[in-house]
Amino acid sequence: MGFDEKRLSRIPRWMQGYVDQRKYPGCAVLISHKGQDVLFHACGLRSVEKNLPFQRDTVTRIYSMTKPVTSVALMMLVERGMFHLDAPVSDFLPEFKDMQALVDGAIRIDQTEDAATPTLHQLLTHTSGLSYPFNPGVLPQAMDDLDLIFKPDQGLLSDNVVKLSSLPLGFQPGTRWEYSVGIDVIGRVVEVASGQPLDQFFADHILGPLGMSETGFSVAPDALDRFASLYTPLAGDAMALNTAQSGGDTLRLVDQAGHSPFEATTTFSGGGGLVSTIDDYMRFAEMLRNRGKAGQGRLLSPKTLDFMLSNHLPGDIASMGPQSFAEQPMDGMGFGIGGAVVLDPGRARTPGSVGDFSWGGMASTFFWIDRKNDLSVVFYTQLSPSSSYPSRSELKALVHGALID
Repeated sequence: MGFDEKRLSRIPRWMQGYVDQRKYPGCAVLISHKGQDVLFHACGLRSVEKNLPFQRDTVTRIYSMTKPVTSVALMMLVERGMFHLDAPVSDFLPEFKDMQALVDGAIRIDQTEDAATPTLHQLLTHTSGLSYPFNPGVLPQAMDDLDLIFKPDQGLLSDNVVKLSSLPLGFQPGTRWEYSVGIDVIGRVVEVASGQPLDQFFADHILGPLGMSETGFSVAPDALDRFASLYTPLAGDAMALNTAQSGGDTLRLVDQAGHSPFEATTTFSGGGGLVSTIDDYMRFAEMLRNRGKAGQGRLLSPKTLDFMLSNHLPGDIASMGPQSFAEQPMDGMGFGIGGAVVLDPGRARTPGSVGDFSWGGMASTFFWIDRKNDLSVVFYTQLSPSSSYPSRSELKALVHGALID
């Protein structure tokens, strides 16, 4: 199927190495080539404390791998002619009408100037001026003080978005790239424009048509025994990257079934709220690779998918002065609608093809599609933060090292 079997066998050994070194509790990979499974492998544990194996049907937090799903939702509405991407977000969310942005060099949250309202396109591409609490800077600190990170138990999405709008932007929209909660705001736009809660829109228009029955904002009660525990190598908060401190235990338990906010979600986070299985997410990845096709139907047109998977920045991410955490390298990488796009594999320093589209999640999950080689890969584990180990670039090198056709 286009792979060297001996070289492909390196991948399970590499995964087992991560488990044996207690870097990951357990992990799974699924590789599809030309629509056919080439390799599935799982090893290690979904719960170290209960000695439960990481398996193909293990349910995991995919965090920011939710972002491409929300981006598809918005583009489905764009295809209906309901609005265009240069529309200001205030057309849907009036709380963003009169915006302020921090002045260059600001050291206090009240050092601001007038700013344009971010557009939908800027929210989708992380050029809106919004941020995340775990980034460095004045705005992230203010977001952290308000606990504005759209966790599953933080109440209605609409209330969180209103709270966010009370803060200034970190910079003038369109002038920089900074990883942000912009796609959480996009999730709220989907709700307002469609008239449906985000979970219902996903179920009716994306998850249902793709057969993603194990994916949602909450873990189904009958899936709790398959829900993986979350771990961190940090001594403190697993997402507090500004104050990250290594701890003595590389697999410190953070969240587990029976005590997880994902069991009774109130906040439908379009930026990071979904849980899923590896086969479910492969269905979504294959829809992207197949230019919108979903079984006998279609979620988006081929032209819309081509548009989404192209670079929407004036250059690579690195050229836009980012000061933030990101799920991907920044050199040689552009950004499309909902994910990163390889512009130059050499500058990205990872084997791959020009046009590879990918994104990951804070618990070290990752996916990419390579339309040149008809390839889709999904990798699952549950360790936060995702910057802990270079597993994503290592996996890409392993897969491309085995691909000979």
